[in-house]
Amino acid sequence: MRSIGETARDSGLGVSALRFYDRAGVLVPAWVDPVSGYRWYAPGQVQEARLLGRLRRAGMPLADIRLVLAGWSGADPELVRTLLEAHLARLERGLSAARDEFSALRAVLDHRENVMTSLRTALRLSLAAPELAAALDTVRFAVSTDPDLPMLGGILFDIEGESLHVVATDRYRLAVARTGVAGHEGGRVQLVVPTPLADAIRALLDGEGAVRLIVDGDRVTLEAGDRQAAGPRLDHDFPDYRRLIPPTAGRRVLVDASAFRQALETGPVRSGEDGAQTLSVLAAQDDGTVTLHADADGAPDRVAVNRDFLLDAVDALAAGSDDRLALELVTPTAPITIRRSDDEEAFSLLMPVRLDD
Repeated sequence: MRSIGETARDSGLGVSALRFYDRAGVLVPAWVDPVSGYRWYAPGQVQEARLLGRLRRAGMPLADIRLVLAGWSGADPELVRTLLEAHLARLERGLSAARDEFSALRAVLDHRENVMTSLRTALRLSLAAPELAAALDTVRFAVSTDPDLPMLGGILFDIEGESLHVVATDRYRLAVARTGVAGHEGGRVQLVVPTPLADAIRALLDGEGAVRLIVDGDRVTLEAGDRQAAGPRLDHDFPDYRRLIPPTAGRRVLVDASAFRQALETGPVRSGEDGAQTLSVLAAQDDGTVTLHADADGAPDRVAVNRDFLLDAVDALAAGSDDRLALELVTPTAPITIRRSDDEEAFSLLMPVRLDD
């Protein structure tokens, strides 16, 4: 007789999988200890377990697997062949149907792209220079520099109603800020301003008056008095950032930005798995404070994040606030949200880093 551990090792199926197949009546052990409940398998069942693993990897339903195992151990190889051929035919029909569905989806995408290309965007908006400057400063640090992700190589201008949201992300962090606009009466318009053009626009926002943002087809222009910055928008779609924002706020802690920054710089840290990251481990306390730890110690309320990314977010948000920030911590696997205490629509999300303590 073989123990369940030996059977798992020799068959390639995990112990938990063997227990599941026992409960499902697919591969029942030869003997179960009535006292301990420990499962024991006959030597011949190792081959059956290997066969079971192959069939499951091929996507065969458990009901058919039961019949295959019954025919395999019996004297009816024709039943096994019939079941295998029937399952293969189902897979081929499914693959053919999947190809048809994907072809239809590609046609829909091609149509959408053609419609979007044929629509010429024309906007002429008025914005307050200081507010637009503050919004760009809030998100600039999160712009991606990865050449393999060109759609993230700029700042999203999301215009809807009387609001302009500027958004940047490099997948590991997301930054959002809002400013008001005047002169927009149509529906929602989104365009990605490439990083060099966004920086050129920011350089013109050194006054107190209004500036004009003009979008004419693929060309974006910012006019500040007799000066202007202009260039093409990125020909890429930006991800739907609203879906990335956690629906639950989590535990909210108010911190003094300067004191929190000093604590991050001088407090305990640990290295990431690759050794390239310095991590800060945070925990929200019942008294409304946030504490830093050297490790997670198995505590379910501690969240690890890239310290440099966190410092970037703190600096960007604190620059335009009353030096009070709100931290929202949900779970160790959910993003940390950092907001300005006086402006809920200016915030950053930081993806957590998994700790294997």
